[in-house]
Amino acid sequence: MKWKNFIGVIMILLLSFTAGCTLFNSSTDLKPEKSDTNVTEKNETTPPVNPKPSLEEETVFLYFSDDQALYLKPEERIVTRGGRPLAQILIEEIIKGPQKEGLHKTIPSEAKLISMEVVNGVAFVNFSEEMKTKHWGGSVGERMTIQSVAHTLTQLPDIEKVQFLIEGKTEEAIWGHGYTGEPIAPAKDILEK
Repeated sequence: MKWKNFIGVIMILLLSFTAGCTLFNSSTDLKPEKSDTNVTEKNETTPPVNPKPSLEEETVFLYFSDDQALYLKPEERIVTRGGRPLAQILIEEIIKGPQKEGLHKTIPSEAKLISMEVVNGVAFVNFSEEMKTKHWGGSVGERMTIQSVAHTLTQLPDIEKVQFLIEGKTEEAIWGHGYTGEPIAPAKDILEK
């Protein structure tokens, strides 16, 4: 009787083992196979990325304050695209400051551009907190900063207005004077005649 039970248990274990192996093998067969058509379709929709970005140069105008902080004056500059968005390059160049005599910075050197996105003609320009905390202040300085960015960016055909953000947030009055809670258009009266 003991031998019959022992043989029965062995048979059940063997059957379980083979059934498990069969299930395991069949589950691997259920994995989708890679097909050449999927790879081809992916390659057609995803263009290859060039490891060496284009060194295409672009002539642009950056707007800086004059000596009396009455007007903005344009400074012509040649910039290298390097595969990056031109709007981003323009902001980075304004932060660097002017190269011509008689022009003055409109953005603190410590400020950093965190991100930028253009949606329906509005450039959402997201600066680090130094844009606010390191700014020299005053209503005139504030206006020069706002209009410098607005005039520089709106030379691009897809930008009509600029929304200033500090660390990703909109503030009603970033520097304490003018309203910055909505997108700002360039003012014509601030350009040197």
